[in-house]
Amino acid sequence: MRNALILLLSLSTATVFSQSIKPVLPLPSRQQLKWHEKEFYLFIHFGPNTFTDKEWGEGTEDPSVFNPTALDCEQWARIAKKAGAKGIILTAKHHDGFCLWPSKFSRHTVRESKWKNGKGDVVKALSEACKKTGIEMGVYISPWDRNHPQYGTPAYNDVYLSSMKELLTNYGKFFELWWDGANGEGPNGKKQQYDFHRFEDSAFSWQPQLVIFSDIGPGVRWCGNEKGIINSTNWNLLDTAGFKRGLGAPPEDTLNRGNMWGKNWIPAEADVSIRPGWFYHEKEDAKVKSPEKLFDLYLRSVGNGGNFLLNVPPDRTGRINAVDSAALMGFRKLRDAAFSKDLLSGAKVSNGGTKNINALLDHNINTCWVSPQQENTELVITLPKPARINTVVLEEMIAYGQRVVDFSIEAFDGSAFKTVYNGTTIGRKKIASFNEQQTGRLRITIRQSKAAPVLRGISAYRI
Repeated sequence: MRNALILLLSLSTATVFSQSIKPVLPLPSRQQLKWHEKEFYLFIHFGPNTFTDKEWGEGTEDPSVFNPTALDCEQWARIAKKAGAKGIILTAKHHDGFCLWPSKFSRHTVRESKWKNGKGDVVKALSEACKKTGIEMGVYISPWDRNHPQYGTPAYNDVYLSSMKELLTNYGKFFELWWDGANGEGPNGKKQQYDFHRFEDSAFSWQPQLVIFSDIGPGVRWCGNEKGIINSTNWNLLDTAGFKRGLGAPPEDTLNRGNMWGKNWIPAEADVSIRPGWFYHEKEDAKVKSPEKLFDLYLRSVGNGGNFLLNVPPDRTGRINAVDSAALMGFRKLRDAAFSKDLLSGAKVSNGGTKNINALLDHNINTCWVSPQQENTELVITLPKPARINTVVLEEMIAYGQRVVDFSIEAFDGSAFKTVYNGTTIGRKKIASFNEQQTGRLRITIRQSKAAPVLRGISAYRI
């Protein structure tokens, strides 16, 4: 029987808690734990805007403008998988109201387009492609609809609910449902009073495993910007009482940092586009973010304990453009090179002789180590041989809650330990980068924590 300090965690079935560790509430759900492990996935903005060269369509576009000449959702899925993305979230309906599936509750859909003589279904094509490729799928369904004649009336909530039911009951399971907070005027000049409580309850009744994204969750929160950056202090916790989606959301700084004592586990997702715009525009082909920029955003999102949602919009052929694909492959190459060699492999870690401490170095997400004290936990790591290091990755076992408030990393310079990094939160993952050090020993001190720190991993790299 393994020591009680080791957590046995099954993300595919249920979380089993060690009786010796008292959780610090709130805790993530099983679905949220799965979401945290995804780290990086793609956003796909695609629709009439792709063909009209707009970002926000007015809803008055002729559906016939939507006519991709060589739509290939399998190409999207293949590129996503090769890039290391764990899934794709599709804008099944943007603000213009155009549905990428033949909805029975709209006259502004692929059915009214020229594409495939009105017989096409992008949602179905992508769902099948993702299943074939072995990645997951999510959907974005804008509540704002600039086309539907009933938008701005109580009847529209029924329309939205019915269209959402089509998506959530006809195309298999989704890992995330994405709600934009936009709430503008419809064709009648009126704004809609969204019945989000009803939307949320219904969505979970059709797909209980969903993680729902919005300004206030309940599953995932917006990070407060569209730059792909999460604050270095990032709590997975958020207070939502008194706040609403959209204009009534928490302040952007709060969304970016979370609340240290927040009552709900609602982690941050960092969304950004690989291009200046969210939809494809040929004039932006020369402005695709470089692999180096994407890697920097990864470090500033996943590296601060959140997830990275990167928008990659298909072009007018219905394929991901070669420029975007090349950037994604370069991004994958940089990540692989950066984290391929853990310089702590074969190292020894000590903390006054506590047991199971080697679980910190085993790269096993199901094992962890619990500090015997709450404050000033000190870990000394002796490398097999001195190495040049500029990055240390720390991970908490967040199934027991987020605990660490303040920590430092020191490198031994031959005569004394020298502080190279001061940090606050860790969460699911903290990628701590600093000026390169030649060292044979590291010392990590958790100076402040809500309760005894529970860590599942420490690794070091030269990136």
